[in-house]
Amino acid sequence: MIEKMEENNKCIIITAPSGAGKTTVVRHLLQTYPDRLGFSVSATNRNRRVGEVDGREYYFFSTEEFEAGIYRGDFVEYEEVYPGRFYGTLHSEVERLWNENKVIVFDIDVQGAIKIRQNLEAEFMAVFIKPPSETVLIDRLRGRQTESESDLRMRIAKVRNELSFQNRFDQIIVNDVLAVTLKEAELMVEEFLHLKKE
Repeated sequence: MIEKMEENNKCIIITAPSGAGKTTVVRHLLQTYPDRLGFSVSATNRNRRVGEVDGREYYFFSTEEFEAGIYRGDFVEYEEVYPGRFYGTLHSEVERLWNENKVIVFDIDVQGAIKIRQNLEAEFMAVFIKPPSETVLIDRLRGRQTESESDLRMRIAKVRNELSFQNRFDQIIVNDVLAVTLKEAELMVEEFLHLKKE
């Protein structure tokens, strides 16, 4: 169980259906506020893609390792996102970032975001990144060309479900024009952290 390091532990959750642009927003915020924000690296049992590094994009576990971690209680939250494919947030990762006095930034799917808020004692700002339309989002997913047709069909079904949860979050940003989306995200972070830009 995580012990609170400070009274003002804070978390920023960036969530969205796959392909809506949450990772782009997260990367921008981490580059803009490197001294204040720290990225929570999730764990997964999916195969590593070309160019991915263990401990940077994800902590890559075998299915057996992941299931053992669940049994030990290593995860703040975890989810079987697709049949046999797990993602989760490690207690050790949260402890690492709070020990560094960082505000934790989660790039996480909708169900994981809901569980993080339920299971972690902290001050939260949860932002839902919304695509301009479902059609645009499906086109973006197809354009990635990183998955098989069957995986893509699963993602599209999940997207449709996740869009129905948007009103459960503190803020919603419609990611239509990227530069506007990034500026909106900056302003939300600055307000949440009480930052004043010089």
